[in-house]
Amino acid sequence: MTLSASIQEQRIDLLRAMYRIRFFEEKATELRKLQVDVFGSLHMCIGQEAIPVGALSALTAQDRVFTTYRGRGWALACGVPPVKLFAELMGRETGVCKGRAGAALLSAADWRFYGENSIVGAGAPIASGAALAAKFEGSDAVTITVLGDGAMNQGGVHEAMNFAAYMNLPLIFVCENNSYSELTPTRDMVRSDEFYKRAAAYGMPGVRVDGNDPEAVQATVAEFAAAARAGNGPALIEAMTQRLVGHYYGDMQAYRPKGEIAEAKKHEPIVRLRAKLEAEGVSPSALDALADEILQEINTASEEALKAPLADASRVKDHIYA
Repeated sequence: MTLSASIQEQRIDLLRAMYRIRFFEEKATELRKLQVDVFGSLHMCIGQEAIPVGALSALTAQDRVFTTYRGRGWALACGVPPVKLFAELMGRETGVCKGRAGAALLSAADWRFYGENSIVGAGAPIASGAALAAKFEGSDAVTITVLGDGAMNQGGVHEAMNFAAYMNLPLIFVCENNSYSELTPTRDMVRSDEFYKRAAAYGMPGVRVDGNDPEAVQATVAEFAAAARAGNGPALIEAMTQRLVGHYYGDMQAYRPKGEIAEAKKHEPIVRLRAKLEAEGVSPSALDALADEILQEINTASEEALKAPLADASRVKDHIYA
């Protein structure tokens, strides 16, 4: 096998993983719209798929992931089966949390996915604890905590960064900067929206990366993960991206400038990687077949999840710890 063929296969794998996230989120949106099988608030990561896919391709099975409430893409990239995620959204007994977590609180530790958090920025201090445990255990595990650009102004995030730097923890902070803090342009909330530069104040490296390029994310995470395993402590990655949907299901997006989404769709990760593969000689029909294969996988998973029994409401307090 030539090097170019190997690289091309890796890129196809990245595209496959991004399709899986995209189609899952679109199907979840479709089911939520029906208000029959999926209820509650949904925060989709459509357009941001390259960040979890790139990051997880650079990590190992022992590493740990903590995310925001927009975390299903990360769960899928960790290897959580789509059928179990659908079951969780549907409140089914076969869900990853037995139907108790829903969309914004799910976790799946068996797949190194230690969960979402509905409190903005709250995953960072928890992830610091996981990284501290790894250090005390003497393991090579690296922890990733994911946060949005709006969370960069939360006090708990600053405390977590300071603690991680002071304790030299194997922790990577990944800021998914989609330029909106919920419904407000982030640039209207800060003097400088170059968040990666804040890392220097804590004495750790920080970089800004193209969050729509899974290979760029992969390379950056791999570099900092290796440094963390070598005992060089935490880092901050600011991944620039754009969500192609509202902040949550039902968001009318009146705050967006006209034409912004249409322009963003020209540069979103799936479009870009497809274009790169086609330029390298992969036929559009082959890529269409790949998309069709993953779409069928997702549709089958949603249908299978619907067959599972609903969670028993009388046992709602089971599996809860305080």
